[in-house]
Amino acid sequence: MKVSQIYRSGLITITTLILLFALTMRGFAQTSSPQGIKNIVLVHGAWADGSCWSKVIALLQAKGFHVVAVQNPLTSLADDVAATKRIMALQDGPVILVGHSYAGVVITEAGNDPKVVGLVYVAAFAPGDGESINSVSKPYPPAPLGGELRPDAQGFLTATPKGIAEDMAQDLPASEQQILTATQGQTSSSVFGATVTTAAWKSKPSWALIAGNDRAIPPQLEKDEAATIKATAITVSANHLAMLSHPKEVAELIEQAAAKAR
Repeated sequence: MKVSQIYRSGLITITTLILLFALTMRGFAQTSSPQGIKNIVLVHGAWADGSCWSKVIALLQAKGFHVVAVQNPLTSLADDVAATKRIMALQDGPVILVGHSYAGVVITEAGNDPKVVGLVYVAAFAPGDGESINSVSKPYPPAPLGGELRPDAQGFLTATPKGIAEDMAQDLPASEQQILTATQGQTSSSVFGATVTTAAWKSKPSWALIAGNDRAIPPQLEKDEAATIKATAITVSANHLAMLSHPKEVAELIEQAAAKAR
């Protein structure tokens, strides 16, 4: 075989390999990219910060989602809604808005933003128009966590280490409970009486995860509200911080919302 023939043969082989590699990577990108909505905005609740979503973020990012966690100031409902809207404004397309605990109120209000196409409630409140956490909680027995909240002179509440270990994160290792205690956000007592103006779940599809072993919100309240808002709901044997104890289930529910919302 002449040198020119060897060269041409080698060039064809290299070209073929490059083409096959490109097709393989294209196929990988297609299978690893999310189907449906790609932007996920996560909103944390009281006595927490954005890091409580860390395990869920990793799972969603591995599926190709663009994920952002809001850092709520926890100073008022209006402030937390504004912080959430600022994050949503930065997204380049439709958004699935996810709220945990008190942040269910935040997403119920902020979810009226036209970018939001679906709401996911994770062990969260879902009040209606004119309702607050205080008003929707009245028919239910007090949650144990309430006895472990301590106010300061400015009306901000802090959860005791006992409250976090026994009533928020009882199925997490002690090391994680200690981190949660150290990183918790002081929460204004005003947020529990703040009312929703227009509930976004009336016009947006909703999903809900009910934490069956919740000691911060009565599980029956979560179940009843999921029925009221006609959410696609699942129940998990989890503590209040289900995103840390059962991140796979939480991530899968968010992924389902992203695939079905339009």
